[in-house]
Amino acid sequence: MIELEDIQPQPLYEVVKDVVRQAIDDGRIAPGQRLPSTKKLSSDLSVSLVTVHRAMQELVANGVLRRGQGKGTFVHEDYGAVGRRGHGHRLGLVFHKESSLGDAYHGQIFEGVRQQAHDIGMDLVLLRFGEDWRNECQAYLYVNPLAEQLTKSPRSNRQEHLLPVMVVGASFDVAGVCCVDSDNAWIGRQAVSHLASLGHRRIGFVGGLGNISNDRDRFAGFESGMRSLGVDSNCVCRCAGWRMNDGEREVLVAALRRRERPTAIFAAGYHFALDVYKAAESAGLSIPRDLSVIGVDDPPSAEHLEPALTTFRQPLVALGREAVDKLLTMLSDTRAKPARTTLLRPDFVARESAGPASFSARSDS
Repeated sequence: MIELEDIQPQPLYEVVKDVVRQAIDDGRIAPGQRLPSTKKLSSDLSVSLVTVHRAMQELVANGVLRRGQGKGTFVHEDYGAVGRRGHGHRLGLVFHKESSLGDAYHGQIFEGVRQQAHDIGMDLVLLRFGEDWRNECQAYLYVNPLAEQLTKSPRSNRQEHLLPVMVVGASFDVAGVCCVDSDNAWIGRQAVSHLASLGHRRIGFVGGLGNISNDRDRFAGFESGMRSLGVDSNCVCRCAGWRMNDGEREVLVAALRRRERPTAIFAAGYHFALDVYKAAESAGLSIPRDLSVIGVDDPPSAEHLEPALTTFRQPLVALGREAVDKLLTMLSDTRAKPARTTLLRPDFVARESAGPASFSARSDS
């Protein structure tokens, strides 16, 4: 029923997975039909039990197979249905080497990608930047890359044509690349607008230098919001990393001790908000009585801070799903021209860390 033909230069479990899937696609194994046991497949294909087991695990994860408790492994009844229009496609998912799927940001984007890929029957392959040495993917999804990393896209390995590339969690004006991102400029503007509605005019900014597009866009939105108020910020801290180092925090503490100190700060990231909390404590300021704080991102710990953090909750799972869906559209119809950049609006979560400006702070403005 299933034969292992010429072995390609790729891991054996990938070969087994492809052979089983091809047998299903060719109609030799029908939806709902039970597969031979792992032991029989191992014997028929002359590979180890471990190899077959891993191949079956991946096919289950991709929605091709399903397992019945105590009954065996079956071809999923929905496999090949119209709704599973992604089967036969393989998506290369590329994270930073510093990324952790355990953190709230990357974990939720990955969950959205996984959900959508499963729903449409598309395979996922995790790659490093610039690598797809087996040329096995038909499209690539980059999670929050730097602009220069897009120049090393694995699509260059395919000389005959350029493969679809999508960026999720970042926005760039790069030819041939589409982006799905949060509306980070809107976040910056809305943070200033909300603080202004509470009577604040001396509003500070703490965020990155702008190497990452999120930092760039949030600062641009902050500046736009401040211009609309007709005021300039007297406290802008642009940091080299994703959180403040000791020297950067000392600069912020000094700014918070000035007579004309900011009465509110927009922290353009969750860890930057944590740094502002520490700096306020060092400066002897109480949040929100003396200093209001608005952050970005809403991991479970945000509502347990003292005080609970007012923040913008990004639609991270939705970003992942949207990016996969748009990539499939590009694969299915080469004439399709999706929007270069699709922006989703975050939710504003009002908690206790942002409050009215004190009377003395308003009178000093």
